[in-house]
Order: sequence, then structure tokens, then C-alpha cells
Amino acid sequence: MAANVYASATDGGSGGDSAETRSGTGVRTAGATIDCPDVGSKLTSVPEQARGEVDKELALLDEQIAKAYQRLSESAQQVQQDPGFADNAVVNPLKEKRAATLERIAIAIDRVGDRPEGLEALAACTVEDGNEAPAQGEGQDGGDEQPAEEQGQAGQEQGNGQGQGANGGQAGNGPVAADFADIKSVQPNANDKGAASGGSFATSCGVNENGLFNSDNIIAAPGVTNGAHHFHDYVGNQSNNAFASDQDLAKAETSCDDQGDKSSYYWPVVRLQNGAQEQDAQKPGGGIEGNAGEIVTPKQVTLTFVGNPREKVTAMPRLLRIITGDAKSFVNGPANANASWSCTGFEDRQLKDKYPLCPQGSDVVRTFKFQSCWDGRNIDSANHRTHVAFADAAGNCPSGFRPIPQLVQRIVYDIDAPSLQDGGRTTPLFAVDSFPEQLHKPVTDHGDFINIFDEDLMGEMVDCINDGRKCGAGADGGQNPAPGEEPQEEPTKTPEAPQEEPTKTPEAPQEEPTKAPEAPQEEPTRTPDAPQNGNGGGKPGDQGDDGDDGKGGAAKPPAEEPDPEPEPGDASTAPGGAQPEVKATASADGGNAAEQGGGSKNGDDEDTDGLGDSQAVGQATSAAPTPSVPSRTEPQAVGQGGLADTGAQLWPAAAGAVLVIAGFVVLRRVRRSHM
Repeated sequence: MAANVYASATDGGSGGDSAETRSGTGVRTAGATIDCPDVGSKLTSVPEQARGEVDKELALLDEQIAKAYQRLSESAQQVQQDPGFADNAVVNPLKEKRAATLERIAIAIDRVGDRPEGLEALAACTVEDGNEAPAQGEGQDGGDEQPAEEQGQAGQEQGNGQGQGANGGQAGNGPVAADFADIKSVQPNANDKGAASGGSFATSCGVNENGLFNSDNIIAAPGVTNGAHHFHDYVGNQSNNAFASDQDLAKAETSCDDQGDKSSYYWPVVRLQNGAQEQDAQKPGGGIEGNAGEIVTPKQVTLTFVGNPREKVTAMPRLLRIITGDAKSFVNGPANANASWSCTGFEDRQLKDKYPLCPQGSDVVRTFKFQSCWDGRNIDSANHRTHVAFADAAGNCPSGFRPIPQLVQRIVYDIDAPSLQDGGRTTPLFAVDSFPEQLHKPVTDHGDFINIFDEDLMGEMVDCINDGRKCGAGADGGQNPAPGEEPQEEPTKTPEAPQEEPTKTPEAPQEEPTKAPEAPQEEPTRTPDAPQNGNGGGKPGDQGDDGDDGKGGAAKPPAEEPDPEPEPGDASTAPGGAQPEVKATASADGGNAAEQGGGSKNGDDEDTDGLGDSQAVGQATSAAPTPSVPSRTEPQAVGQGGLADTGAQLWPAAAGAVLVIAGFVVLRRVRRSHM
């Protein structure tokens, strides 16, 4: 098993197990991938009435490529024996399928608008060397890009020139040694631009510690299961899947501290190529499509909105969708690439097409700087790009565009630098999930965002940025510790009742009282997270409320957080903990869901809004009451010391008794003398 799991990133296909046999999911060919024209990026104008049908056909094109790559990767021996096998068995059949799909796209558009020209020319695909990157140039964010030749040289130094001719990785489709570069070999290249609206607004939405994943992409492939062909981490909105409507998203729960932010923030997961079998190992989007290994939970996620260098920003429209980066940039080229990799302590050095090798004590950092100019009309576009744009180096938006707050996502991982010399056997390789034919190249990294801020909170964000202030729930630096790292608060101890000094009775000896045991200190009971259902939702392969964490084993506990400080008069802290406080997510119109009868369910726990449990709308969560302290039995007397102390307390009583007896004797004699 180990030989199949730990595919060497440095092998050149000779010695030991060949690259073709190092796959946990099937035989993989060495160093080849499928290169097809990206139809979606070419369709800049699609009538609104045809969008749904066109999106589904575009998703079908992605599925066709994924299956063709799988066929190619499983046919290494045939390709080596017959040079024409790849064309006859893979490329030509793929071209025929694509031609039929492209024709359906043209017909769909032609029914409500002008038939697009030249789509048929996009049907043909080729087989390319998977170890050769496409021609480099400037990506989306322009000036911060490191020269490609410098990055390539750094990666080759780490791989010692090896890694060519094998796709490497746990599933045999990457990464390879040449995909990594020592961050210390990179020259400082990051440029910080001054901002006229120089404030910032930070929102804190966790690190996906509750494990919400799926392989959908509601922006690029709405209504299509596994439309992304790789898994995403989700923070913020908890109802994001391929079939969520705008209403579903607006009513969803959120992981953000500020409940006015129900925006959806998502990105491809990072995996360690360590042989772990996640629950998605045999499922689409997971191991079947070459996304294998242990999913890494981020150590920290910061989500910050910043201003524009030239002018004031305006509010984002509600439900604005933005994709930054290009998930297919390995074959498309870097025109839309916007990946950025670095290490803590070295963030003035950014890598675009390499994963960083960080020194000991330094963590891996991936950063997304989203587009910051909006066309003022559309919340999305046919290719999901043309409605937004980047400002130029001076901060100017294109003609007809206006500046909006720019989202900057910074995601930190506690990942050790992989051991490239042995292909990750000692310390595993890591990589982002990707379309299978993109070979987990770092340049394919990308991020997605849907704006679902309350109107009032968006107004606060704009004012804060334009006034030059730092605001928001994450304005303290957005430190989101990894699960289990958050400091635990000591529960408040119940003060002991004062001890009263009892009145001593001379005649009765004092017994040493039995001390009442102190009440045990209990850890605060934490409120369990409401389960999330839905398409592919929760965890990879989650079947609902079966308690599985999606990784084939015991459920992973959510990140432990200290209970909030009790409010004065809080019923949950009353003696005995009589009634727990009920917390509910506010409804979409800003009303209190608790006051509206619990939102999506009536008193009989029946779904009343038609959205189902998967949307978790207005679902109330009972905060666990503070454990009541066991009542004490007060001691009847307080005594200290031993037998000598007890005797010292009794002798006055004994002396008094002798005097009383003597008095009776004298009195009796006196009476007799008078008789």
C-alpha cells in the first residue's frame, strides 16, 4: 500500500515503482494531461434567458474533460506501445462529445439572441506534457507577479532537476518537486499600495472547524452536482451548495461572529499527500478525480475589506458574485491567475506558480486579493468575470466601473515543508484540490465570494473604510485559532457560605464536625453546532445526521470555544439553571427569529417555509445552562484541635458541677441544724 500511496515527486519514472503504478485510485500515466480551450471564458455575452442551460452545458464540458483525463491516465501502457492510442481512444472521442455540447450551447443562445460564432473551433483538445507550465505572463493582479523564470529556477533547485516525466502525488496527478520553492530563495516582490479610503473592515467567520465541504460551485455551475470537480472549504454562509437559491442563502445560518454577515467565502481545500483516505476517497470530486489525502483545517483565516488608492468606495450590491484566480490556469495560461503563496515572516515575498517551502516555525500562507471595481449594473456575468475588474497600479478603475471594498483573504496553515528528496515519504507533500487535468498546480488556486451582508452592515463597512478607521468583528487582527487552541476560561467558582461560630453549651462536649465537601468545578457545557445538511454538504460523503464527520471515522469535535460571559439577569445562570436561554438566527428581514416562532419550524417541529432542514433557517439553538452547584450541608459546629483542646474546654463545667453539689450539701446541713 505504501508504494501506491507515496508517489515520488522526484522520480523520473525509473527505479522502484514506476509512476504508472503509484496511485491509490487507479493507474496513472506519467507526465501527461488534457489541454482543451476554455469555452466559458470565451462566452462574454449570454442572454439571461439562456444562462441556466448554458451553465449546465459548460459543466458537462468540464465533466467530459475529467473523464478523458481519467481514461488517458489509466492507459499509460497502451500509449507507450501505440503512439496513436491517445488520439484514437481519448482525444478524438472527446472532440466529438465537445462538438455536440458546443452545438447545444449555440442553439440555446440562438433561441433568445444572436448565435455565437466560432464555437465549433473550440472542440479540439490535445495531450500535453503535464510537467511543462504554460507560457507565463502577468496574472490578474499585475505588478506583484514574480518573474516566471525566477520562480521556475527556485523550484528546480529544490527538485534537483528531477520530477520530470512523472505526475507524482498520492493519486498520481501531482504535485511534483518542481511545484515547490524555498521561500528564502525568493526576492521581496510584494507592493503595498496606499489607499485614499484607507480604512479597513474585518469580519471573523472561523476556519471551517465544523467541516463544511462539497464539490459544487454555485457561481460557475449552479444546479450541477460536483460542478467544481474538487472540494471547497466554506466559511460564512452555511447553506451554500449547487441548488441553493438566493432566498436560501439569505435565510441561512452563518459562521460569522457578526450575524449580519451571511456572505459565502469558499476556496479549494488543501490536502496532505500522506496516504489518508478521507470519506470522499471513492467519490466524484474526491479520490476518483485525483483529489486525495488528508484535508487540512486552516490555522487562521482573516477576511478583510480595504479601500481604493484613488477615491472613496461605494457599497457592494447584495448577492454580488466574484471569482478571483483561474482554476484552469495551468492549461489556460496565467491571464486570469491570481494565486499568491508565502510563509509567515516572509510575506513580502509572494509566489504565483510555486508552493512555498517554509522554514521551521513558519506557516504556509495563501492570499486572495479580489477584484475591487464593479460595473455598477450586474451582480454576475456570463463568464463570471466581466462585471468586476481590478484597479490598475495607480488605483484607477476601468471606464464605467466604480470602486468597491476589496476583499483580501488570508489563510494560514500549520504545514511542515515536505521532504522533496524522498518524494514526501518522510514529510508529506501538500497541494490544493483541482480539476483532475490541472495536476494540483499552485497557479490554479482561486477563491469565491458571494456578498450577503445586511444593508446596514454594508453601510457601516463603507463608512468605516472611507473614514480611515478599522472596524468589524475581526478588527482585532482576526486571530482565528485552530480547533482546540482557544484559551479555556475557568468557570466562575461559587463563593463558599460564611462559617458561623456556634453558641457553646458548657454541659455538652463539642464534637468535631464533618466538613462539607467542596462542590466540584465543572467545565462549561458547550452548545452543540446545529447539523448542516444538503448536497454534498457538511463533510465529504455526509449522509445526514449519522454523526459521521465525513472522514470515515469518529466525528471530529468542533472547535472548542469558551462560553460567553453571562449577561446580568440571564435566566441560564439563575440558581438551579431553571430555563436555558434560547438563541435564534435573525430572519432575512432583520426580525428576531425567536419572536417569529422559530423561523422555519412551527411548534410541532414541522417545516413551514418549504426550504427544509438543509437551509437551517431560523433554527433555534439552546444555550446550555450553567451547571448548578450542589447544595452544601452547613456544619452544625466548627471545631478544631484534638483531645487536649476538648479537655480544656470541659474543665470549667466540671468545676461548676462540684460547686453546685457542695452547695446542696451545706444547705442540707444548715436545715437539719435548725430542726
